[in-house]
Amino acid sequence: MTADRALDLIVKNVRVVRPHRPEVERLDLGIADGRFVRIAPEIPAGDALEVYDARGRLGFPGLVDAHTHVGIYAPLADDAVTESRAAVSGGVTTMLTYFRTGQYYLNRGGPYAEFFPEVLRLSDGRYHCDYAYHLAPIARGHVDEMEMLATRHGVPSFKIFMFYGGYGLHGQAGQDEQRRFLLVGPDETYDLAHFEFILREAGRIQRAQPALAPYVSVSLHCELADILNAYTRLVAKDPSLTGLRAYSAARPPHSEGLAVWIAAYLAAEAESQNVNLLHLSSRKALEAALAMARVFPPRELQT
Repeated sequence: MTADRALDLIVKNVRVVRPHRPEVERLDLGIADGRFVRIAPEIPAGDALEVYDARGRLGFPGLVDAHTHVGIYAPLADDAVTESRAAVSGGVTTMLTYFRTGQYYLNRGGPYAEFFPEVLRLSDGRYHCDYAYHLAPIARGHVDEMEMLATRHGVPSFKIFMFYGGYGLHGQAGQDEQRRFLLVGPDETYDLAHFEFILREAGRIQRAQPALAPYVSVSLHCELADILNAYTRLVAKDPSLTGLRAYSAARPPHSEGLAVWIAAYLAAEAESQNVNLLHLSSRKALEAALAMARVFPPRELQT
């Protein structure tokens, strides 16, 4: 065994499942410095410090969970441990965690230049898998920080909750309550115009940073506060609706579908590529997304 070919571990007799290959192959896996560096049949046992016989078990590539939540209802440093343990037990080897300023999370506002280093400090050494973050530009000033986050901190992925400006995370709320929830000032608005400016800035970054352009994205949770508020009031007056039936009735599918149309139109207007419509939950939303893909087909990025 030569030094330049040394492996820390060989996992032998694995039925390997790989993308774009219909067959399941019986192979050995060679690991060095925590990475799979050799995938081949019959890797010599003498090439590694340790050998493990998988006895024909299936081996899958590690999964990347591109949208997780850590640190909402428990402190970030503690939640990172338990959530990443759960992720690893299910085959997830990389977590991309959503985070924002405001109530829950760290319960503080302010610029990301001050906020995000604290997130990284609390995360250090706590995850059992690889991790990264994507962030929500909540305050007006956060839009101006998007390029800094993408270029300096490696965070090119951003998220919008379309209903946050006028509907609470756990039910009906007015704009003043939502400002307190988001910890923004009285002159701040979290509305369609704010979403437009986020999308415009994402598009500008894509054009200004060609190497980053494929990775700069905006994800939208598509629901509209006005419709949610109206239907929540109807549900509150109907004693026959309780539990999950009440929750479902307060969030009708057309609220999600209409929000998809608005999100797609704003993205096209802002010339922002790489828009992700998160966790769509209804047929109306999917039909709206397919229709919008035809109305606004992808365009070449102009730098």
